Amino acid sequence: MFWVLFLLPAIVAAGLSCGRLCLAAVAAARPQPRPEQDQGLSCYEAAFLAGGPYRVADLTLVSMHRARRLLLAHTGWATVVDPEGRDDLERSVLTAIGPGGQERIAAIRSGTAAADAVRALADRLAGAGLAVPDAVRSGVSSSVRAVRGAALLIAALALAALLTPGEGDTGRAEIAAWFALPLVLTLGCLAIARLEVHPYTRWASPDGQRLLGGLDPAGDPLTALAVRGLRAVDDPQLRSALSSGRFTHRSQ
Repeated sequence: MFWVLFLLPAIVAAGLSCGRLCLAAVAAARPQPRPEQDQGLSCYEAAFLAGGPYRVADLTLVSMHRARRLLLAHTGWATVVDPEGRDDLERSVLTAIGPGGQERIAAIRSGTAAADAVRALADRLAGAGLAVPDAVRSGVSSSVRAVRGAALLIAALALAALLTPGEGDTGRAEIAAWFALPLVLTLGCLAIARLEVHPYTRWASPDGQRLLGGLDPAGDPLTALAVRGLRAVDDPQLRSALSSGRFTHRSQ
């Protein structure tokens, strides 16, 4: 019966992680403010809903580059041409570049994505019911990761229990059946979360996704970048410049 010592933490891990995911799902399903029916999206808003803060930073950089107020080099450096920003986001880019007038694009993206202007944009979209609030999205994502971790832990504990010396063939079958219960629970929760909770791990809420789906990026490079990300950039040198240092981010 030594294998029971492996089964108990498996059951606890399954129960706690699945319970946490259920609570996160309930919080995500609470009614959000409904957007106005005639509400449209600006390019900045579309960029945030489609790709988050780093997509907004990319869009701002490209917008300034196209207006010849910022030079983006394929080497991964940005140089200021016009030090006057037209809005808060452009001023955030200039602040991230610093007084020297030149900075690595990767550092600019990080600084701009964390700027107050982007946070204000996120709060405004969340308040309108178009963006998933950060607390909800992070809560759901961390809960899903916890259930995945619990499933891996259960599998490891089951293997350790099966390899415990002194268990006969019949005993091993019974052990596997006991461990199958918490494993099925966690895998079932992950499957349900994929269908029911997955929309709340994105930047855009279901209403925001509906508005994004109504945008036509054809003929507008900035809208295409906002909606589709880096793959919408036709200029290979500009795409190379924006690709610099984005190993840890998924805003493309």
